[in-house]
Amino acid sequence: MLKALVTDIDGTITDRRRRISTPAIEALRVLIDAGIEVVLASGNTVCFMDGLCRMIGTNGTIISENGGVYRRGFGGTLHIPGNRDICLETFDVIREHFAREGIELELLSARYRFADVAFARKVDPDEVKAVAHAHNLPAQVLDTGFAIHIQDPAVSKGTALRGLMDEMELLPSEILAIGDSENDIEMLEVAGVGVAVANAPEPIRSAADQVTREGYGDGFVEAVRMYYPDLFSR
Repeated sequence: MLKALVTDIDGTITDRRRRISTPAIEALRVLIDAGIEVVLASGNTVCFMDGLCRMIGTNGTIISENGGVYRRGFGGTLHIPGNRDICLETFDVIREHFAREGIELELLSARYRFADVAFARKVDPDEVKAVAHAHNLPAQVLDTGFAIHIQDPAVSKGTALRGLMDEMELLPSEILAIGDSENDIEMLEVAGVGVAVANAPEPIRSAADQVTREGYGDGFVEAVRMYYPDLFSR
């Protein structure tokens, strides 16, 4: 039985403009009311996640900063396995590279991040990755489709999910994961069931056990109805 759901936010329970899907929120509340633990997983900051958890109605279990931070419940310990120093070191080199091209990069929500750094997609993410590779930089570059993140390569949404599984005393076979972006691949692989919504690019679709017919929030609703049919047949 699937006892927990871990879901990405942007592109999974939102539309392409980051507007949250009302049907997705309604579906999440059906799961929450049935005792299914809902974990929100994102590249967003903890403070953003806390506000969203309270408005949706979850118990506050989160994976934040693409796995660099995670916590079980609002009152749980905030685990920060990600090394932000190597992310800042990597960002400095990337920023200098683009400054020579006349492009200034600025960190997003820098004061609220504990483990990674992020900046707007005003440059080509593939060029950012090429710069990191050419300089053999210590951190990895992730393109979420909404921002570019620089992250400790030792952490991911998947490693954070493994940590949460220990705290929740759950097996992988008891967890459903849903996502749409490259930062979701490890999460989909760790969970017993991994679902990609239809707007996900090919690498994410290949990592998933199932791909929905619909995209974005509609695809999310399709997935939870598929795997929790009894809850949505009442």
